[in-house]
Amino acid sequence: MTSKPFSSNKPLQIMLIWLVGLWLVTAINPLYPRDWLVENLLVFFYAALLIFTYRRFAFSNLSYALFTLFMSLHLIGAHYTYSEVPFGFWMQSLFELERNHYDRLVHFSFGLLIAYPFREILLRKAQVKPAYSYFLAVCVVMAFSGFYEVMESAVAMVVSPELGMAYLGTQGDVWDAQKDTSLAFVGAIVAMFVTWWLQKKGS
Repeated sequence: MTSKPFSSNKPLQIMLIWLVGLWLVTAINPLYPRDWLVENLLVFFYAALLIFTYRRFAFSNLSYALFTLFMSLHLIGAHYTYSEVPFGFWMQSLFELERNHYDRLVHFSFGLLIAYPFREILLRKAQVKPAYSYFLAVCVVMAFSGFYEVMESAVAMVVSPELGMAYLGTQGDVWDAQKDTSLAFVGAIVAMFVTWWLQKKGS
């Protein structure tokens, strides 16, 4: 698959402009400035990784759109901290929940939105057979989700121990990491089922 040069890929340019614009807006007066910085360390790393690997491995525009949506959710969460996002409080009030579940929504979205790009890598780079790619994409999501939980804790302890709870967004739940990983797992299963169904329908 030959990728378009970035200069001629208009949809990708629009996505990049959107993300930069959203990042600038959410950088203005974040609720907890130091926590915002910690939250954005991983954004900077993964955004740079996608940019510098574009020539060697360009995802489809659909995958980039999924990345854009996920990163948008994360940037909003970083601005308020996940446990204090207004949309989460709205859901809490509407469904009479015990806590702000915006962080749960984002972890579910990680599986739902990022499983497809992972499957794309497996098919194009690892040359995995399509029949196995659905299962392996879910496994990769689980691995990344678990790794992220560990890395998130390590970053919180090293960079800003006093903001650990705000950064991690556990809201007093000792099983928060396990629940987050489980939601990513469910999201990935949904994504792969939809992908399989659409491809079966189109074949």
